[in-house]
Amino acid sequence: MDRGIVRRARVAIAVTFAVHGAVSGSFATRIPWLQEHLGAGPGELGLVLLAPAVGSLVTMPMVGRFAHRVGVRPATRLLIALWCVMLALPALAPGLALLWVTLLVYGAVAGMCDVVMNAQGIEVEQRLGRSIMPGLHGMWSVGGLAGGAVGVAAAHAGVDARVHLAAMAAVLLVVGAAAGSWLLDVRAPTGQDAPARFVLPSRPLLVLGAVGFCAVFGEAAAQDWCAVYLRQVTGTSPGVAAFAYTGFAFTMAAGRLGGDLVVRRVGPVVSVRLSGLLATAGGVLVVAARTPPPAIAGFMLIGLGVAVVVPLVFAAAGNAGRTPSEGVAGVATISYSSGFVAPSMIGGVASVTSLPISFVLVTVAMAAVLLGAGSLARRPPAENTDRAAA
Repeated sequence: MDRGIVRRARVAIAVTFAVHGAVSGSFATRIPWLQEHLGAGPGELGLVLLAPAVGSLVTMPMVGRFAHRVGVRPATRLLIALWCVMLALPALAPGLALLWVTLLVYGAVAGMCDVVMNAQGIEVEQRLGRSIMPGLHGMWSVGGLAGGAVGVAAAHAGVDARVHLAAMAAVLLVVGAAAGSWLLDVRAPTGQDAPARFVLPSRPLLVLGAVGFCAVFGEAAAQDWCAVYLRQVTGTSPGVAAFAYTGFAFTMAAGRLGGDLVVRRVGPVVSVRLSGLLATAGGVLVVAARTPPPAIAGFMLIGLGVAVVVPLVFAAAGNAGRTPSEGVAGVATISYSSGFVAPSMIGGVASVTSLPISFVLVTVAMAAVLLGAGSLARRPPAENTDRAAA
């Protein structure tokens, strides 16, 4: 394939990742508006915000069949367009029940789009012959930060969320559509059987999924609890506590953007081992810290440590599965399910012991990433007989 076409596809998929992140970042900034607009209490809001995760986890195992039938490029273009359109809809919901349904669909589209755009990224990576997946996930972080910055500005200016989110949806829809024309047109070989409607991962993919699960566990726990940890354990001010999240997000984004250089030099297995070592050291530092500086440093190390793990797990899954979309779908379902478990488990353990004790779980999960790094060694695609389907 012409190298120019592949290079353009690399730019296109990077823009697609950024658009996906910008939708997420834009929506996150207007959650307070939704809560106030609909008069939702904390419990009601928490239940509503569970809907996207439910929708995503239910539909991700199904998207491999869709991508097989229509091709990865058409699937990516359609789903990124739907994802942009979905940004405008939650603010239009007249009540909590309809908002829950809307966010269920919002999450379903998000999850399916996540799978196919990662599959497209793996296809481009295979043709380039060098690592690009961490950088693509870094572009997602950049898009999220950009969308969040616009959302913060709109909220401070008093712009109605319905206007803000509709305008962002329109802009991102145009950007995503323009990028989509440069994506690789990859289709299944003639005669290849379509995947089952709901595909469970093969045994090798289960191991990769476990590594991804541990990485997302550390990411979700640190993201949701770092500021609370600084306030309750170190007794610092709200401003300093908030800096813990800023530091965590910065090192994770920087680690992803610069991660490809490390992967190209030492390979994915060594990269994940180094990542697990850094994240484990960060967890130990957090557990031991009783003042803000070491606690913040610990969270920053966790962010840096988990940065490249999920992108590399997805790349390994895409190479090990019969097709990239099938491999990513199975592993993403396992990995992202950790987002359900981590925040509540940290809170539950902390309620009966303490936050430092609860972050021992994070440290153990990071050590498991270190120990499971060998599963990322390149292997031939899984045979159909090794794949369970329902």
